This record gives sequence, C-alpha cells and structure tokens, in this order.
Amino acid sequence: FRRSPYLSARGNIASVFLGSTEEGYKAYHADKYDEEKNPNGIINFGTSENKLCFDLMSKRLTQADMNLMEPLLLQYPDWKGHMFLREEVARFLTCYCKAPAPLKAENVIVLNGCGSLFSALATVLCDPGEAVLIATPFYGGITQSVFLYGNVKLVYAYLDSKITGTSTRPFQLTVDKLEKALQDARAEGVTVRALILLNPQNPLGDIYSLSELQDYLEFAKRHELHVIVDEIYMLSVFDESATFHSVLGMDRLPDPQRTHVMWGISKDFAVSGIRFGTLYTENQDVANAVASLCYFHGVCGPVQHKVAQLLRDRDWINQVYLRANHARLKAAHTYVTDELKTLGVPFLNRNAGFFVWIDFRKYLRTGTFEEEMLLWRRFLDNKVLLSCGKAFECSEPGWFRIIFADKIHRLQLGMQRIRKVLEEREREILAEAKEQPCQSDQDGKADSTDEVIFVSHHQEPACTGNSNLGDLIGLLQQQMRSSDWLQKNTAEQFA
Repeated sequence: FRRSPYLSARGNIASVFLGSTEEGYKAYHADKYDEEKNPNGIINFGTSENKLCFDLMSKRLTQADMNLMEPLLLQYPDWKGHMFLREEVARFLTCYCKAPAPLKAENVIVLNGCGSLFSALATVLCDPGEAVLIATPFYGGITQSVFLYGNVKLVYAYLDSKITGTSTRPFQLTVDKLEKALQDARAEGVTVRALILLNPQNPLGDIYSLSELQDYLEFAKRHELHVIVDEIYMLSVFDESATFHSVLGMDRLPDPQRTHVMWGISKDFAVSGIRFGTLYTENQDVANAVASLCYFHGVCGPVQHKVAQLLRDRDWINQVYLRANHARLKAAHTYVTDELKTLGVPFLNRNAGFFVWIDFRKYLRTGTFEEEMLLWRRFLDNKVLLSCGKAFECSEPGWFRIIFADKIHRLQLGMQRIRKVLEEREREILAEAKEQPCQSDQDGKADSTDEVIFVSHHQEPACTGNSNLGDLIGLLQQQMRSSDWLQKNTAEQFA
C-alpha cells in the first residue's frame, strides 16, 4: 500500500479498496476474448452477467414504443423516480412477487442500480463504524457499497460445507448461526443495525423457503434489526422444480417498518449496462432519507421511460422472454455441470442465478487462501477468469464461483482451459505425493467426499419417497467419480 499525498485518508482507502475481483476484471478488459479479433483473450466466467439474451433484449428495446422524447423526460424528476415508472414497478412487483395485496407506488424508490441502493441504505440506517450482519459466502461488492460512502462494516455469519446439527444442506443459513454472529459482534462492542439477505443467494444459488424467510425475519424483529432483502435474481430461477418466494409475497411481515426489498433489471433482463434498481419500503422515513441520496444516483428520464415500457409488456415477458431465458439458462447450466461431473469436481447443484459454486479444494496441496489465490492466478494466466472463494469471504479455502450464463462456444473453450489447469495441477500433486509419500497432504482439511455437496438438489423436508432414493443413488455415484482415494492410495504406495 502506497499512500498518495494527493488524497485524503478516505481517498487513499478508496483507491486501494480492490481485491482479486477488481484485479481480474481489469485484466479481462485489457485482454477480452473475441472469436475473430482476439481468440486467445480472456474468457470472463467471473462477472455475473447474462450474455444469453442480447437478441431478445436488443429487439425489444429498439421497438417504436421505446423511443419517446418529451420535455418531462429531459427535466429534473422527483428524486424518487418519475411517478409513471414507480406505478409500473409497483404493479410489476405485485404480479411477480405474488403480493397478497397491491403494492403502492409511494413505497417505490428508483436508483441507478442495487449497488447504489446498498450504499444509500447503509448510510441512512447506520452511523459510521456501525455494522450490518450478512452470511458468508456472499457477493463481495456489498462490502464496497456499504463501506466507501457510509463507513459501515459487515459482520459475518460464517457458513461452511459440512452438514451438522440442524443443517440439511451445505452452507445452510440458520438462525443459530445468525445469533452467534450477532452476539459475538456485540461482545466486541460492535453495534449491528441491519441484516442483509440475498434471495436467490449469490454465489450459492440457494432459494430460501417461506419458513426460512419467516425465521430470519422473526430473528431480526427480536433484535430490532432492519432487514435488507436483495431479490435481484428472482426471475432467474430456471427450473420448474424450484420455487422462489419473495418477502413481498408473504401474508404478514413480522416487522414491515424495518423490511426493505431490492430488485433491478440488470440480472433478470440481461441488461447489466442499464443501471436501474428499485427499493420497496413501507417506512417513509427510510424512503425519504434514501430519496435525498437519489440526487447522486438518479436514473435519466429516457431510461426511466424505457424501463416502464419494458415492465408494462407482460405478454412479451411471459410468453417470449422468460420462456427463452429460462431454457437458455438451464441448457448452459447443464453443459457446465456435466463438464464438472466428467472432471470429478464437486459442486452445489442449484437452479437459480447465473453461477455454480465449485469445490476445488482437492487441487490445493496445503488448503490455504494463499494457495487458492495461486490457483486463481493460474486460471487467469490460462486466459479464463473465475471468482475465488476469498472474494466472497468464504471461510473454507478452495471454493470458486463460475458464471455459466454465456454462449456455448465460450463455455466450451473456457471449460477446456479450466480442464487444462486442473489436469496439470493433478499431475503436480501426484508428483509431490511421490516425493513425500509419508507426509499427509490434507492436514486440517476435510476430504470433500465426506460432505454431501455434489449433485443432489435441495428439497423441502416434506419431500420423501423414491425421489430421495434417486438423489441418494446419484449422490453416491458422484462421490465415487469425485473421490481421489484411488489417486492417493496407489499400489506403489501400499507396497
């Protein structure tokens, strides 16, 4: 860290507030893969974008109804957003969140993306030095959003891959884990003002059940915590076997004045370059405070018109866009997960978002975050950008996130590059094991085959019968394929 004499202390912190995510992102933009112009460039499996629907969105966004230009759109708006857009957002969320009663436009605020919303909410709900509770692993950009403006910290409820106690799946968020994290923070003198929930969860892909959501919200109410619910991937659940439940669809919120819901179009409508996010809150004090920051984070008038027209077109959304988007996401997800199965790599098999959470721990010799970073750089050197677990504050070294929402030719080439790195790493580990046959290479690290994290879908506890047996058989088959027992226990070693 080199302190700049031209910057304030705060400016210096902002200038170095970069991790592997930003480093990889810069490298990608300096050497982007292009099938014709730069075939040896970097393939980006690190940035969570949907690159499958440009044809649909470009066609819809250039139709005649989108191209309105009138004085209202070229003048300063209400900082909460033009009322025509807020009314359309309220109707849209009422429909797709399955709200029990019509949502109100007066509770809607529009900003230029959910990152700005996190920043604004952290600033108005917390004082400098106070904290927000969040479960790890989580989308790391939230750290930057809440800290750079508001000087708000995050307190972590650490999740891990082991299924213990009341857990029924890896990395499961429970109230007990939230309670422990909250009490540990308070014991250290940290004031926690809010809880952040990501649903669907990034990077895990988990979808919370109604009972889980109720438990989390009741926990927050007991401790008088605000709850910020990010539902940015709510329409990116691409398998009919999975059901998304919005907080706005609940019959009764435990603490409606402290429950604030975020959504935007960047993920679900594959337009991350259009900066639009929306907040729904019944608390008018919070709404007005956030609105005062909208002066810095507004959405321009013509874009507000286009977004309103897009959200209004339910026939196109339901009959054309969502059908095609879900089919394309499912096909891309199937391709990547099939490749992972062939490689014998464990992963969480979920049906929401654009990502797969992958277990590369067996490719780490010592099981440290330093080694994880070396593996990340090795992927980057081989021209494929992934996101390592440390970028999500994962407590276990060796987990990576891969984005699959991409065209098939890039998926194929990217997976070839990943395979090359992993096969080279396997050969190196085997060679090292032969040189040191008596030394354990897994000290302090659980073998991945001990944990139920492979391909079984998370199901509600009520599901029983043949489906569970089928999942169990599939799980055992995947464990057999994924196990490195035969690699570790060769005939030569036994001799």
